[in-house]
Amino acid sequence: MNLRVIKKDIDFLVGDFVEDCVLFSLLHPEKDTTEVEKLINGANKLANDLFDRVNHPDKTQKIKVQYKAVIADMYKGLDELCEKLSALAK
Repeated sequence: MNLRVIKKDIDFLVGDFVEDCVLFSLLHPEKDTTEVEKLINGANKLANDLFDRVNHPDKTQKIKVQYKAVIADMYKGLDELCEKLSALAK
């Protein structure tokens, strides 16, 4: 996997999650939107952290190992955010 694909994946998946949050807010106007805003801010923070790690890799480790770690952290972070969004729907 190359750098361009990783950046596109981060952008697409985080953007997709933000769209889900906005859609949730529109479909559930009775729910408090501050929790959804916190999730959106968390997604933006996750994306910024991932982009920072991709753009400024550690020179002491192999690049492929670092990219695999970024991808794993992206999926883990988005999974946690999706679980929190699902919990709001209950």
